[in-house]
Amino acid sequence: MASEEASLRALESLMSEFFHTSTSNDRKREIEALLNNFAQQLGAWRFCFYFLSSSHNDYVLMYSLSVFENLINKMWLGVPSEEKMEIRGSLPKLLLSQHKALPGFICNKLCKVIVDMGRQDWPMFYHNFFTNILQLIQTPSTTPLGLIMLKTASEELACPREDLSVARKEELRKLLLEQVPSVLGLLTGVLESIWDKHSVTAATPPPSPTASDADDLLSNLVHTPTLAKQLSQPPPSLEAESERICALALECLSHLFSWIPLSASITPSLLTTIFHFARLGCDARSRRTHAVNNTNASTLNGGGSGSPPLPLTLPTSPQDCNRLGVLAMSCINELMSKNCVPLEFQEYLLRVCQQTFYLLQRITRETNAHSVRNRLEELDESYVEKFTDFLRLFVSVHLRRIESNAQFPVVKFLALLFKYTFHQPTHEGYLSCLDIWALFLDYLTNKIRNRLEDREAIIGRYEDALMLLLTEVLNRIQFRYNQSQLEELDDETLDDDQQTEWQRYLRHSLEVVAKIMELLPTHAFSTLFAALQENLEVYLGLQQYIVNTGAEQRLNVTAENDCRRLHCSLRDLSSLLQAVGRLAEYFIGDVFEARFNNALTVVERLVKVTLYGSEIKPYNIETAVPLVLKPDLVDVHAQSLAALQAYSHWLARFYSEVQHRNPQQFMSIISTAMEALPPLISSKVQEKLLLSACHLLVSVATTVRPVFLINIPAVQKVFSRVTDSSAQRLPEEAQVLLCRALSNVLLLPWPNVTEGEQQWAERSSHHANLLNSLTRDYRQLKGNAAPQRKGQLEATKRVICQTLGVLKDIVENISGEGTKSRQICYQSMQESAQLSLTLFPAYIHQSDVTEEMLSFFLALFQGLRVQMGVPFTEQIIQTFLNMFTREQLAESILQEGSAGCHVVEKFLKILQVVVQEPGPAFKPFLPSILSLCMEQLYPIIAERPSPDVKAELFELLFQLLHHNWRYFYRSSVLANVQRDGGDEPMENEAQFIGVMQAFGQSFLQPDIHLFKQNLSYLETLNSKHKLYHKKLFRAMMLPQFVSVLLQVLIHKSHDLLQEEIGIAVYNMASVDFSTFFSAFLPEFLAGCQGIDSSQKNVLARNFKMERDLPSFTQSVHRLVNDLRYYRLCNDSLPPGTVKL
Repeated sequence: MASEEASLRALESLMSEFFHTSTSNDRKREIEALLNNFAQQLGAWRFCFYFLSSSHNDYVLMYSLSVFENLINKMWLGVPSEEKMEIRGSLPKLLLSQHKALPGFICNKLCKVIVDMGRQDWPMFYHNFFTNILQLIQTPSTTPLGLIMLKTASEELACPREDLSVARKEELRKLLLEQVPSVLGLLTGVLESIWDKHSVTAATPPPSPTASDADDLLSNLVHTPTLAKQLSQPPPSLEAESERICALALECLSHLFSWIPLSASITPSLLTTIFHFARLGCDARSRRTHAVNNTNASTLNGGGSGSPPLPLTLPTSPQDCNRLGVLAMSCINELMSKNCVPLEFQEYLLRVCQQTFYLLQRITRETNAHSVRNRLEELDESYVEKFTDFLRLFVSVHLRRIESNAQFPVVKFLALLFKYTFHQPTHEGYLSCLDIWALFLDYLTNKIRNRLEDREAIIGRYEDALMLLLTEVLNRIQFRYNQSQLEELDDETLDDDQQTEWQRYLRHSLEVVAKIMELLPTHAFSTLFAALQENLEVYLGLQQYIVNTGAEQRLNVTAENDCRRLHCSLRDLSSLLQAVGRLAEYFIGDVFEARFNNALTVVERLVKVTLYGSEIKPYNIETAVPLVLKPDLVDVHAQSLAALQAYSHWLARFYSEVQHRNPQQFMSIISTAMEALPPLISSKVQEKLLLSACHLLVSVATTVRPVFLINIPAVQKVFSRVTDSSAQRLPEEAQVLLCRALSNVLLLPWPNVTEGEQQWAERSSHHANLLNSLTRDYRQLKGNAAPQRKGQLEATKRVICQTLGVLKDIVENISGEGTKSRQICYQSMQESAQLSLTLFPAYIHQSDVTEEMLSFFLALFQGLRVQMGVPFTEQIIQTFLNMFTREQLAESILQEGSAGCHVVEKFLKILQVVVQEPGPAFKPFLPSILSLCMEQLYPIIAERPSPDVKAELFELLFQLLHHNWRYFYRSSVLANVQRDGGDEPMENEAQFIGVMQAFGQSFLQPDIHLFKQNLSYLETLNSKHKLYHKKLFRAMMLPQFVSVLLQVLIHKSHDLLQEEIGIAVYNMASVDFSTFFSAFLPEFLAGCQGIDSSQKNVLARNFKMERDLPSFTQSVHRLVNDLRYYRLCNDSLPPGTVKL
């Protein structure tokens, strides 16, 4: 014993030293090594048992338990059976004797260690493991301990980690499922007894002023008189120990519900009991009052010197009861999240919904003292979140089951959901509720699409609710009705989706408005347009308050209250303009005719507003509150342009049918809209407004394409502004957009006009002039070497990058158009293309310029390669192949920053286009491209851990194989069929092997994206060209690929791709299952390290020789799991162990 005591003192000393602030890292490592060595010794657990029994040092206790945990999970196989029996007997006794004295985290850890023993030995060697847990729960003094054990057992046994064989995992799950009815019955009894015990003594409070309302709703929702009576009872006040037991029981239920199937074991009484506890979350105020009254009463009755001492178990705090409510709602949500509901459970599901909506009624009940919002603010935030989760699950998963049930009043539920939504105390809570409404609206829309004949009846049932929802959502986005809350929203900081809090709030709201518009178009439009009109009148009336003071314009609105009202009106107008733009899609398609007049009204108003904005020039107006009102005015103008742009598809449809209507009306709309643009095309205008104007012009030029667009004076002004070299250059994005718009005006075919009337010759001339103007500075570089002086070089690089950026955008936007448009486009930029090729060698060492040039050539190859012609295309490819030597590739890839890698990636993208070309023109380049890839580029990047360039290289290799299969296999399709694809004669074999080896190497690297990409490429080559069936692949590569994929699964390096890898292994094995089962599998297992021959035999025996995909992949994953388990077991055996 002395040695044990001495060891304990030494261990306590080491632990204190380890955690002392002055201990160095080196000394900590020494102590750590010492402790690890001690833990590995045989018999160390005896010392640790003594430490657990004798020490009060938390560090020592935790270390001792970690030694037991390591012993059980990693060394248990090598522990003699008598020692195992001793440990199984002594640890539970220790827990039972000391659990009240131990700190909570130590007690939980000890429970976990005992459960780990059960995981290994129950029921064969530890037959009373689960019985002991149930007995602990049934014994009042140890109920909390038993519940902790039960929850730990559910966590560790139902979903065990990988350190068990698949057979053991299945056995444990089966054993647990057998215990589920007993466990659920026991937990029901624990919760019911505590609830009943405390309900009996609960004082009855005075009746609520709205008690009758609650009873009315109860009678609608709950059709069980006894239950209705129980629900009307006040919630009990629990003392701390009872609250703890209930919390542990509910945590157990929540975890059990996460994995057990819905069945009759989940009884109505259990559901009712859980529901009782869920009530606690929504009765905070009444419970607080009740607890205070009880305390006062006990003080009055027992006050005085002879009063007995206060009991140790005090009443729970409101926070504790809230916690019980949250835990009960977690249980309910676990049940609600299950989509697979057996027929016999349907009634239980209805009961859960009925009971929970009774809670919803309680939460949203108004009294004289409390508004709904106040009540929700008082509730625990977690409880409200759980309740919202329940509502979301109900609508998304179960509404379709419940809606038609006569016992469930869906419309009344929607009324409660409405109150719950619009009294949410937080923005996040409100947006979560809007998501629920969006799910409901999607459900209605889909239901109507599937039952068109019932459309009117379905809409009629919900029309009032939807109109109320629309009105309230619109009110919530308007400062006029909701200023205090909207001003809390951040409109500056961008989130991960690149939107501010305000933009997210508005987008969520407008999505709901749009979904209602789809269901109730007439009502939704009239409601929205009325709100828009009201704010438009304020905006359009501002002109009378604008005063000209010399060179300036000033808005003569100065009173603080007027400025505030104007600010609110302008913000609301901006939001409503976005709403109107969002609804544009509901005026086209089949409903174009029916809703034509409404859309025309909107478009005419928008055109008027955009022109008005350009006339009053909000970006120049001085205001009394410049930091507030000026951005508001600019935003309204920008949103009016954006809203009009949203109607470009409607305008295109209007234009296509203009011969049936008044063409003058259409021309007037387009001309007036274009008049609004020239004042905005200036570098002095705020970029937000400038870009909105550019986008509108692009949409009209690209989508609407009126014949007369180029003749409108306003468009000609924009033309002049863009081609005027003396004018100050616009920001890059605006310049690119305007050039795209003007190019499209001249290149895109006009709708409703015959080919002979397209005026291609005149338009071609105009387009050539446009591009001559845009490339004037660029073409002056012809014949000049790259400047040596830094300032001149930077100026030249800027000219190259800006010009090629514009040209690339023009080509990309024309690439999907007809031959004539692409022909004119290439004729206009032929000189620039040839100049770019001439300049390329001079700037090969300037990564930014090279990348821009290659981006331009990539656009040419993708969109205009036919127009460029074979000779020039060959010249480009040859130039690039000559320039990108191994040294140049290495320089680009190895330089600091990613610019050099981007250059190489762009070059590879060009080659991808080349190898995909179906004709014979570029086939002579295949050997050079393969040589560049495999001999020059691949050696540079193969061993680099960085994924840069690799993805593009492998895509090029895949496209080369996929589109040039006959470069390797020349035989005809008929010959293929006759030979079954396996014995095809092959050419360029060495190159093919090199490419396949590169693919194989990529599976040994850690980059999961590259792994996934390349695996999908191999699968595609197999499905399209029977890659796995080819004789060469089967003989030389198939076993290695399967072996590598299995090793990847065993090492868990790419666990996210388990499913994809399993399918690929199946496809490879299915080439010849017999060989796989009889030759490959034994050979693979023979080569596996860390397992003995008997284990290898078991693994081979357990691999079922099934040939369907699900069974085969299941066997693969079983093999992988069990092989890892055997290795873990073998590593845990003490040295020198003899394995029979």
